[in-house]
Amino acid sequence: MKKDTQCVHSGTLADPKTRGVNTPIFTSSVFEYLGMPENVYPRYFNTPNQKAIIEKLCTLENAENGLVFSSGMAAISTAIFSFLQSGDHVILQRDIYGGTHHFASAEFERFGIKHSFVSNKATDIERAIQPNTKIIYIESPSNPLLLITDIEAVAQVAKSRKIMTVIDNTFATPINQNPLDLGIDIVVHSGTKYIGGHSDICCGVALASDELIATIKKSAANFGGSLNAFTCYLVERSLKTLAIRVAKQNANAHTIARHLETNVNIERVYYPGLETHADYEVAAKQMKDFGGMLSFELKGQRVESPRFLNKLELIKPALSLGGVETIICSPAQTSHLKMSDDDRADLGITDHLLRLSVGIEDPDDLIADIENALE
Repeated sequence: MKKDTQCVHSGTLADPKTRGVNTPIFTSSVFEYLGMPENVYPRYFNTPNQKAIIEKLCTLENAENGLVFSSGMAAISTAIFSFLQSGDHVILQRDIYGGTHHFASAEFERFGIKHSFVSNKATDIERAIQPNTKIIYIESPSNPLLLITDIEAVAQVAKSRKIMTVIDNTFATPINQNPLDLGIDIVVHSGTKYIGGHSDICCGVALASDELIATIKKSAANFGGSLNAFTCYLVERSLKTLAIRVAKQNANAHTIARHLETNVNIERVYYPGLETHADYEVAAKQMKDFGGMLSFELKGQRVESPRFLNKLELIKPALSLGGVETIICSPAQTSHLKMSDDDRADLGITDHLLRLSVGIEDPDDLIADIENALE
């Protein structure tokens, strides 16, 4: 099946009693165990509603198995900690989501785990490998500067050294990019974003082989970051429209990025679908489309960021991303607030940088809102 069909039909649990077309919501947190092949319990990540989501996402990401979590950070932290012990070393791409950067900085050292932040280039990642390196963690496109990592090149480096790879595929979504096909071991998503897509749920996902998920599942049961049946229902509902939502967001983002490039008040636009993007050719090679996220830097001497944000009428300054409505934020004040000033400066995250999560509205209306606010 093609992606659009997979989104609608994969994973749906048929209800033979009512013959409804949607998966029923199984509200039980208590399940009988006599005569059952396994003990079913929400914290064991094996309830019917949890499984329905995973079957659909495994189809979309070409994965064997997966787990759905209560947040993106629950998925990321559990997946990483499941394979680490004191004395191990982790390489992380330095230009990643601020929450992940803070997680590594705040948690690894007290568990005796060493880590290195390096650029997203496969050559730099390879140079950073140590004898005790166990995991390489990347993100592409990156948050918030939309840097593109050559996923296949990193995977090849890791496999040659028998090192596990993890990628945050949130910005790309399973519609635009499938890292497992490029050699990555574990794919994680903040499902709060595009997978949920309506700014009303919080969840996360980890997808991989049966063997790796079996290992993650053991730690996941101990950490307890499972998802309830009602939220699972909302996630499955949202996944049915993922392909059409993302297609519209892709097109809108491309249109807006091209327009912003021509505005004299914009210093620079970051969008991998622009031929001017430094990694455009890599993005075109590994992505089916370029996503609904972009960033741009205001010319600070001409436009003040806070005043610009306050002048917007349609686009809302808000946290998070990936919803049907277009929102904007200053990464220095939101997603990357916990990073030090020096770290943000080193990454190029300035006070003039704004991240735009493009929704499904008419692009002309969004452009008009931006132009009016700039004026």
